[in-house]
Amino acid sequence: MSADITFIGLFLQASLLVKAVMLLLLALSVISWMMIFQRSSVLSRASREARLFEDKFWSGVELSNLYHEVSHKVTEPCASESLFKAGFKEFARVRKGGHTSPEALMDATYRAMRVSMSREVDKLETHLPFLATVGSISPYIGLFGTVWGIMNAFIALGEVKQATLAMVAPGIAEALIATAMGLFAAIPAVIAYNRFSHRVEKIENGMINFMEEFSAILHRQAIAKKEQAGA
Repeated sequence: MSADITFIGLFLQASLLVKAVMLLLLALSVISWMMIFQRSSVLSRASREARLFEDKFWSGVELSNLYHEVSHKVTEPCASESLFKAGFKEFARVRKGGHTSPEALMDATYRAMRVSMSREVDKLETHLPFLATVGSISPYIGLFGTVWGIMNAFIALGEVKQATLAMVAPGIAEALIATAMGLFAAIPAVIAYNRFSHRVEKIENGMINFMEEFSAILHRQAIAKKEQAGA
């Protein structure tokens, strides 16, 4: 057995199954990093656009004008804009029908915003289950490759009359690389999943707070319109 203890050398000396395990873990790691960079960009943009929209919302702009602006936006609206658009559209639609109490009007509006928020959260959580899966299974895949490689090393060792450390070291080393690669794939995926889950939760909490404040504004408008109609 050759004693070429380098990463490439150990990979080339490994059995076909251990090579397959290493290549699988390498592929999982590459895909995970691609998703990590993509999700980081998406969540950063979502947080930034939410702050910009809420600043504009609280600047005192007329809600109908803001709705018109969001509805005719060329680019895809951010999560808060979609929430506002769904709520204001439902509010205007139900109020136009007339003969609706403020409570029933707000109930319909709130449901529309909840549905919109659920869709937006689903978009933000895209790829997170994959990162969680990679973080969970990669160490076990690597461990499987290690066990298989060590087993083959000892089988080969049993076929010689006089065993030395130099003979068994490369086989054990190539097997342990599979575990190392499993950890290399799992650790960034777990860290990214936890970090991104926290960021999604933070954005979702911001959407919930905005939804409550926006609902309060619409409710006051509904009550004022009812009082005007009654007068």
